[in-house]
Amino acid sequence: MEQPVNPIIHYNGGQLQSQDHRDLLDVIDTLRSRGIGRYVDLPQIIVCGDQSSGKSSVLEAISGLSFPTKDNLCTRFATELILRRNPVVGVDIHIIPSHDRSEDEKKELEAFHYRQEALDIGHVVEAAKQAMGLDSSNKVFSTDILRIEISGPTQPHLTMVDLPGLFLAGNKDQSEDDATVVETLVLSYMRKPRSIILAVVSAKSDFALQQVTRHARALDPQGVRTLGLITKPDTLDVGSDSERFYVELAQNQDVKFRLGWHVLRNRSYVTRDASTIERDQEEAEFFSTGVWAALDASQLGVATLRTRLSNVLLDQIIHQLPSVLHNVETGIYECEDKLSKLGVARSNILEQRRHLIQISTSFTTMMGASIDGNYTDQFFINTSNLDQYPKRLRAVIQNTLLDFAEHMRNEGHAKIIVDYEPSAEAHSRYISRSQYTEQVKSVMRESRGRELPGSYNPFTVAELFSKQCKPWGGLIHDLGNRALQSAHITISAILDHVADEETAAGVTYAIINPHMEEVKEALKAKLGEIIRPHLSGHPITYNHYLTSNVQKAQDARKRGEMEKRLMDFFGSKLSNQSINHHFNMKSLLDSLVSNTEPDMDKYSCSMAIDMMEAYYKVTLKTVIDEVSVLAIEKCLIQKLPQLLSPDAICNLTDEEVHLIAAESQISVAQRKRLNEKLAVLQSGLAQLDKFKKGPTSATLPNSLDGTRLSSHEELYAIPC
Repeated sequence: MEQPVNPIIHYNGGQLQSQDHRDLLDVIDTLRSRGIGRYVDLPQIIVCGDQSSGKSSVLEAISGLSFPTKDNLCTRFATELILRRNPVVGVDIHIIPSHDRSEDEKKELEAFHYRQEALDIGHVVEAAKQAMGLDSSNKVFSTDILRIEISGPTQPHLTMVDLPGLFLAGNKDQSEDDATVVETLVLSYMRKPRSIILAVVSAKSDFALQQVTRHARALDPQGVRTLGLITKPDTLDVGSDSERFYVELAQNQDVKFRLGWHVLRNRSYVTRDASTIERDQEEAEFFSTGVWAALDASQLGVATLRTRLSNVLLDQIIHQLPSVLHNVETGIYECEDKLSKLGVARSNILEQRRHLIQISTSFTTMMGASIDGNYTDQFFINTSNLDQYPKRLRAVIQNTLLDFAEHMRNEGHAKIIVDYEPSAEAHSRYISRSQYTEQVKSVMRESRGRELPGSYNPFTVAELFSKQCKPWGGLIHDLGNRALQSAHITISAILDHVADEETAAGVTYAIINPHMEEVKEALKAKLGEIIRPHLSGHPITYNHYLTSNVQKAQDARKRGEMEKRLMDFFGSKLSNQSINHHFNMKSLLDSLVSNTEPDMDKYSCSMAIDMMEAYYKVTLKTVIDEVSVLAIEKCLIQKLPQLLSPDAICNLTDEEVHLIAAESQISVAQRKRLNEKLAVLQSGLAQLDKFKKGPTSATLPNSLDGTRLSSHEELYAIPC
């Protein structure tokens, strides 16, 4: 099937000619020059290699201008090489200061500027070294960037970043510590996932000793964004194993990269003064003979390298542009959010109090939504499930109270009274009714009053109930702690959302914590008020379910006893459902009605146990509701919106307002950094929006490697 024509870029004589191509590269370069690369990773080609690998010669061959290529010198800083096709030849050179420079140093370096039609770049590079402070022995490498813009009628549309060469051993000009500095700088560029790595390998050196491919494979293990470049192939002995190795390397048979390999013949020291035309002719003659002639012509020489690099860079930019735009928009949102928390600059009490009132209003609104279960604000939904749940305080408290009710029902009783004899492996809480009855007998004897035999002292029920509900105290205490902890988490999350870190800390220390301590004490007092009458005191209830529960318990026990007696009387006949009608009616009636308990203590114990269990069931429901409504809801949840009310802010003294809301130097510096970042990102967004447009046809354009672009990527397709 015939490959569809790529509508994005037109080719002319092997050179990319599209004005849109140039505009797109210009936008990315503008973004980089304005410092957006500090905040958003931009697509770029980075030239990496060991010292003396021929990187400078590569730049010279591509640009056609002379770069410093002395054998004993190396690049001391990153160099951005920007090539643009233009009828007029020109060179524009300036320095982009490192962000860690002082303001005075930045101004001094930004003043470094050369713009001429023809220029000896070697002299300018030396001047740039001096401006960066590299002429002294104390500083060998710089994190500043030298930006070289070259235009001319034969230049391709291409941008590359040349990095200092990697090395291991130090000498009089550079130490082993400098080697670490260079490696850190180079790796920082190579780690960026949108960077295309142009890994320069010198055929003059043993491949295994060159660091660049090792780093490239470590940081790009699949080789999807690495293009290998072999230099100095003319130094290899014809027919040698080394020559065969590098030919196989160029054929992507050894170290494999998705973008493949390219071979370039550099100027030698002897031919350093040859013209560009002579250099290109000599290179073409070299590749036309010998083993290199077997390679594809698109892999050989500087002419095809220019086109290939332009192709690769444009492909990477088109592919990454949607995500770059997303990163820029996300960065703008984050800056605006942080600046919103910081508020406007506040140098006086009025501005500081106004700032606190704004925080107070937002806090009260968000807390009200949280306890009302109104989770429509982005604060509640713009996070992962793990992060958003603690912010939804009503949901947290509801689930906590449901768990509390379940624990009270399952764990609230000290003893579980059963009608059978528990096994030895059963929990110690299980006790048979007969064993429990004996314990109750002891209690009744110790609390005996003037009651007649067969009855019991009412305080017996109170004592039994007090022992039975003893676990309630611990369960209710745990509930209070869990509810308070949940409230603190929500308070902290809301403060982090509506205020900057310093102001949030001041508000928490000066206002929230003291008020929360009062809330805690009130909650503790209410919980104690609810549980205290049940742990000590006379049982009181007017709930008719008390007698109903007693009767149900007694009826159930009588039913069980009667079933047992019927089984004993009829024996197997009852189970076989073939009852003999000639049974002794008198014996059956005597068996059924013989329900008199001769042991009056046992009888009264049984009655007391029934009453205690019935009272426990009634009181359990009451306590669960009272704890939930009167304590947790009224004493805690409903108090939270008032923690930071506008009235509380108005009642603060000027000194308190200043201590809480006055800006520190850290906040001032942070606002400055955020405003700078926001300005850079907004400017970048305006530039990127030039290439943002809706789909115009059902057929999506192809990327440069022939693959289809996604519908999102089509928004950034460049029309011709």
